[in-house]
Amino acid sequence: MSHSFSLRVYYEDTDLGGIVYYANYLRFIERARSEWVRSLGIDQRRMKEEHGTVFAVRRLAADYLSPAHYDDMLTVNTALVNATGARLTLEQIVRRDRTDLFTAQVTLAAIGPDGRAARLPAELRRLLG
Repeated sequence: MSHSFSLRVYYEDTDLGGIVYYANYLRFIERARSEWVRSLGIDQRRMKEEHGTVFAVRRLAADYLSPAHYDDMLTVNTALVNATGARLTLEQIVRRDRTDLFTAQVTLAAIGPDGRAARLPAELRRLLG
């Protein structure tokens, strides 16, 4: 189960040298994760309102492989690696053409209204199962 999200690097994403500032890759993959969930038909706002459940990043391991530059067109590929009752593990790769620039393995935890771990809503578990 994978998803592709495209974006352009804007001036605001770069440092003085026109290279993407390292922390902005985290913003890029966050947007891609949100679009991945949306592509599954899950409305995260409704999930919070109806179940009190939100996602939080529990763990992230990242590798910066090659820089992206101002005006580059990038693609973020998101793939499900593993799903448990309360966690999702995703692999995300930021590419320019066929060159991998940044890779991350992200573990998301479902969090309930009390701030503690919660089971993923049944609808989402069905979609992932």
